[in-house]
Amino acid sequence: MPDARVVIDLDVPGPTINRHLYGHFAEHLGRCIYGGFYVGEDSDIPNEGGIRLDVVEALRALDIPNLRWPGGCFADEYHWKDGIGPKADRPSMVNTHWGNVEENNHFGTHEFMALCELLGAAPYVNGNVGSGTVREMSEWVEYLTRDGDSPMVRLRKANGRDEPWQVPFWGIGNEAWGCGGNLRAEAYADLARQYATFLKDHGDNQLYRIAAGASDDDLAWTEALLKAVSCLGCGRDPKNIFQAISIHYYTVAGTWEHKGSATEFGLEDYYRTLAKAQDIERVIRAHSALMDAYDPERKIGLVLDEWGTWWDVEPGTNPGFLFQQNAMRDALVASLHFDVFHRHAERLVMANIAQTVNVLQAMLLTDDDGGLVRTPTYHVFEMNKGHQDAQALPVHVVEGRTYDLDGTAMQLVSASASVKDGRALVSLSNLDPEAALDVVLDLRGASSWESSGRLLTASKPQTHNTVAAPDAVAPVPLEVEPESRGLRVTLPPHSFATVSLTL
Repeated sequence: MPDARVVIDLDVPGPTINRHLYGHFAEHLGRCIYGGFYVGEDSDIPNEGGIRLDVVEALRALDIPNLRWPGGCFADEYHWKDGIGPKADRPSMVNTHWGNVEENNHFGTHEFMALCELLGAAPYVNGNVGSGTVREMSEWVEYLTRDGDSPMVRLRKANGRDEPWQVPFWGIGNEAWGCGGNLRAEAYADLARQYATFLKDHGDNQLYRIAAGASDDDLAWTEALLKAVSCLGCGRDPKNIFQAISIHYYTVAGTWEHKGSATEFGLEDYYRTLAKAQDIERVIRAHSALMDAYDPERKIGLVLDEWGTWWDVEPGTNPGFLFQQNAMRDALVASLHFDVFHRHAERLVMANIAQTVNVLQAMLLTDDDGGLVRTPTYHVFEMNKGHQDAQALPVHVVEGRTYDLDGTAMQLVSASASVKDGRALVSLSNLDPEAALDVVLDLRGASSWESSGRLLTASKPQTHNTVAAPDAVAPVPLEVEPESRGLRVTLPPHSFATVSLTL
């Protein structure tokens, strides 16, 4: 008998998994922008316009669909006109949220747009509501997206860009309940309506306006935003003022004051971390159910534009820079999240991991000597990229192991699957930190297929990649065997795998 059986209905395609669920986040925080994405044109590290090319090359392999910038908390103290024009003329500013450091504004709007073009990613610009004005954000939209001869178009052309950009995604502030202004939900809801009204579509650039939503399961905040555009049970479509509502959810196993180490942890910390990661399903389900009551036709999208692990900073680093290592445990947090995202693809339209380089649960870690490390989380994104814009398939874990955590049975097997262009991709996670898992994939709805597998694991959950050992955690081939019901694979402890099928 196998340890687990996973039933997959290959002939019952469901909602499309929006590629933007694999989005990213780059804030002016620590070494994410300066020293991460941007090293300056005079750097010895190969760059284009100051943008680090090895970072671009590594990230292009992930098919990044969108990049959120400039924050985060930083967005609500950022004034975009300080970051355009000749670099020598740009005023410096103090980053009060993250380390109280001074920065020179050399990475601004044009540099961000150049980065998105190099990555092939759609820009997601987060505007300043906390300390900005409606006019400031409205003019930013005009500067970026309008053609013709308006004041902002003339300013853009004077700064070297004749043609407008396509910038679809706009965030109306960030965490307005906290660093974005400490506002009450109803007060922010009124501001969101006002700001969204003056964020105009120019030419063929159609804006997707995202209202800054709740932390975790604060349903009252989400309901205040829904009441601002709809009514409970009235049967009418919501007013088309903003097109999505965001939420934020971080996997913090300890307390906010003592979050724990990214690489030095025991079994109890391991289990509590993955249980916290699994709880994202409850949070998304709760917000989705509330949104269904006010918006039964799902005209408003749910956006999880900050998610990921948050640990204590690495010893000896600036506490305000949020630099943490990234171990095999973090990779499993990512794989769990994606399984949940795929299951909720009808409502969840975008997600952005925090953050892309050198901050929190990063894809890449860099140093000033040219070193670059792909983290275990990076490999989960790469192995899973075939789910982008595919149709989710029904997946049922009908047999599997559990772990008793404080009286609650925690599932130790996670899975999701999708189909696109005659190919299916199955994602599997064995969360058991100590025992291998023999899994049967009970494939229904197809009579024949060709299969191949890939595996991501390590000697222990604490294993991570460094410049000296860049491939301590890296994908390897996985043996896939035929079985009477479909396929059979053996997953080592604390591992993630994908199985690709040509139907």
